[in-house]
Amino acid sequence: MKPKITLKDLANLTNVSVSTVSKALNDSPEIGINTRNRIKEIAASYNYVPNNIARSLKSKSTKIIGVIIPAILLEFFSKVLYGIEQEATALGYKIVICLSNESFEKEKESIDTFINGSVDGIILSVAEETQQKKDYSHFEKSLKYNVPMVMFDRVVNDIDCDKVTVDDFEGAYNATKFLNDIDSKNILFLNVISNISVGQLREEGYRKAMADLKKTPHVINPKNYNSIEKELVDFLNKKSVDAILTADEYSAVLAMNVARMHGFKIPDDISIIGFTNGLISEHAIPSLTVVSQHAENIGKLSVKTLVDRIEEKSTKHIVHEVVKTKIVERNSTKKI
Repeated sequence: MKPKITLKDLANLTNVSVSTVSKALNDSPEIGINTRNRIKEIAASYNYVPNNIARSLKSKSTKIIGVIIPAILLEFFSKVLYGIEQEATALGYKIVICLSNESFEKEKESIDTFINGSVDGIILSVAEETQQKKDYSHFEKSLKYNVPMVMFDRVVNDIDCDKVTVDDFEGAYNATKFLNDIDSKNILFLNVISNISVGQLREEGYRKAMADLKKTPHVINPKNYNSIEKELVDFLNKKSVDAILTADEYSAVLAMNVARMHGFKIPDDISIIGFTNGLISEHAIPSLTVVSQHAENIGKLSVKTLVDRIEEKSTKHIVHEVVKTKIVERNSTKKI
């Protein structure tokens, strides 16, 4: 493999200074057009590639944002990622993506990779294991190294950084009231994500709505998706349920399937609402009524918040943007 050609090599080949080569390659008007073109042609003939690390050290900016997400298969995070990429491109930044797979160690490793100067800032949603361990030392390390950070969706309130969240409490509260408005008497909350912050907030919103409605709350917290069927069937055999609110999208579709397999009609016997407005909800049979979190907008707002911090446009000590939810009514709930 041939060694990479450097600016110094190009300077020797073109009989000009290193500074002149650099300015020519960056289209500086200080260098005449003919000289610029000649240097660019020689650079291209030798397959010259700029040293971005050296360039970033000089400019103190990489124009790169590091992104850490807990899961890629969940449509919510895919949509957030799409919004991040769109807004980053519009603002002149590139993104580098790391996947924590809900692992504390992988999340920690990603932070360590990013704080070495390879990115200008970090956008992340906290891994499930990190929330369980309550060990936030890697986030504190990032702030100690003055790497700006924006947390979205799953956040840590104890960490002094900018945040973009969904109003999960209000979303669940409004969904519960919606089910009550369509004359649901006994509303069950199915929460398979009770061990992470968003699941806890949604359960709190449900419980508050049930208290305000003077109804008895019914909550199931399955350990995982595989245990939903057994726990839900056991509950349906004991209680008369005519509505189910789930803390996520996948649980809602599973709940619909389980209910239908055991003789319940959707929505005639049981109305069902889930969180996240993805393709699964849209194409389920029947199509699923959801609490939409506007995932793409969360991604765009996270980038804008981070770039404002990077470019020192943000004057506030801490920015906490809250995205409001919206109920998208489909065929899994009765009509008012």
